[in-house]
Amino acid sequence: MKIKHIRNATLQVEYAGRIFLIDPMLAEKGTYPPFPDSARQDQKNPLVDLPISVDDVIKDVDAVIVTHLHLDHFDEAAKEVLPKEIKLFVQNEDDGQEVKKAGFQNVEVLTEHSVFQGIQLIKTDGQHGRGEIVKIAGQVCGIVFKHPEEQTLYVAGDTVWYEPVQKVIDDHQPDIIVVNGGDNQFHQGGSLVMGKEDIHAVSKAAPHAKMIVVHMEAVNHWTLSRKELNDFLYEEGIHSHIYVPDDGDVYSF
Repeated sequence: MKIKHIRNATLQVEYAGRIFLIDPMLAEKGTYPPFPDSARQDQKNPLVDLPISVDDVIKDVDAVIVTHLHLDHFDEAAKEVLPKEIKLFVQNEDDGQEVKKAGFQNVEVLTEHSVFQGIQLIKTDGQHGRGEIVKIAGQVCGIVFKHPEEQTLYVAGDTVWYEPVQKVIDDHQPDIIVVNGGDNQFHQGGSLVMGKEDIHAVSKAAPHAKMIVVHMEAVNHWTLSRKELNDFLYEEGIHSHIYVPDDGDVYSF
């Protein structure tokens, strides 16, 4: 298994001989307005450039997984450059219809029993915040990857720590967990994705798993920096198995 962190939540995952592209946000730096009612209103999104060319991001990709349709997970640039015939997995029928409107022809809704070329793709629940903000943020999902020749991978998606994440860990015992951990938020409503304490909770729930924390410092409403998170991980003594990659970093498991 190879996991390449591209930028924000965008990942290339090489798993059981197939390459998946997850949550592609592929626009050039500064293409989109800042998310409103949040920090850095003077900075356009994305805040940073891609670490590699778009061609290299999409090269040899066998399937795309879009956990939800927010701009920082599936943007106009991705819609333009991805081949319209590529296999594309979405979380529900509504997202599937929207993706088809963009011209994609080979769209499948993820379930708990999806399979792609011998690889199990298990849709998992996520909660994009807490309280009233969840109604605005909308439905999201994560994915568990399983194959007899690979370790189990859990990509949690845009979720905070809550009981169903614990259940995924209990049910599937993932060896590798990827979480979105920039503690992104608006001025009201609290965290939309994991912050330090959420990440710590995942670590306690899965003490033998290795974790990768992404979705950091790439869109204007982040509040948790890589440095602050790394300092916290050292203070808590859990830095040895939790990785905070720079854009472009690759991990092999």
